[in-house]
Amino acid sequence: MTILIVDDSRIMRNSVKNCFDMLKVPCQYVEAANGREALQRLQGQPINLVLLDWNMPGMSGIDFLKHVRAMDKYKDLPIIMVTSEAAKYNVIEALKHGATDYIVKPLNEKYLREKIFKIIS
Repeated sequence: MTILIVDDSRIMRNSVKNCFDMLKVPCQYVEAANGREALQRLQGQPINLVLLDWNMPGMSGIDFLKHVRAMDKYKDLPIIMVTSEAAKYNVIEALKHGATDYIVKPLNEKYLREKIFKIIS
């Protein structure tokens, strides 16, 4: 499994990788610091799952989500928003635009495990 982690914070990207390592999910990581970079990474290799922050410079997570969901090639790609945006309207907007699920930071290993195994099983 190859996971694209999109977050402008290197600390957060490392935190996500550490969670997956603790879950013992065999995977490779591809990283991007914003939506534009994520689009390049996505088109450069097969990706099985995207973990996506909302607030990033250049191209936000929600803009990336809208762009990707407009492409037939990625209509079934699991994309989980992992963000500090906890307002109900943000969750609704992300799901409306095709997010597979939504996790509010800080990451919780148990909660992440439930979300991930629901998607990959």
